[in-house]
Formats: sequence, C-alpha cells, structure tokens
Amino acid sequence: MKKTRKKIKMVRGEKIIYVMIFLLIMTMPICTVLTKALLSESNIEVEQMKAKIDKQKDVNDSLSMQIDELASLDKIQQVATEKGLSYNNENIKVINE
Repeated sequence: MKKTRKKIKMVRGEKIIYVMIFLLIMTMPICTVLTKALLSESNIEVEQMKAKIDKQKDVNDSLSMQIDELASLDKIQQVATEKGLSYNNENIKVINE
C-alpha cells in the first residue's frame, strides 16, 4: 500500500502572514540590541553630566567660601587700614527692618 501525500496549497494571504511573522522574529533581537545600546549611551551621557554638575558644585562651594572670607570683618578692617582708613565703631549705624 502506497501512501499518497497531499500537497497543501497556501493561499496568497497565508504566505504574506508567514513572511511577516518570519521578518518579525528576525528583527526583534536586532531591535532589542539597538534599544539597549541607545539606553547604554544615554546612561553614559547622564553619568558624565552628573560628574560635571558635581565638579561645578565644588567650584561654587569654593567660591562661596572665598566670598565669606573676603566679607569677614577682619578682612574689611585689614583692607581699610591698608588704604589708610580707620575703623570707628561710633560711625556704624545698625538698621533693623
């Protein structure tokens, strides 16, 4: 007894669906890798920006400390005496708001 095989004919719509499924299966890993690469690149940029921000904060803190040192009463008196001025406490008026 000989078995006969029946050929299954695919309709044109089925071929298109199978091709689309095949392309989807092939492109998904590529898209995943590309997405992760872009995410990694973005994370690197964020870390670099955080490092720049931290460095600028340190510079700002240093400048703030210099301002405080230069605005101290001792420094003002020192500069005043260097310029030939004298410190007279009676000439100072305190204004309260």
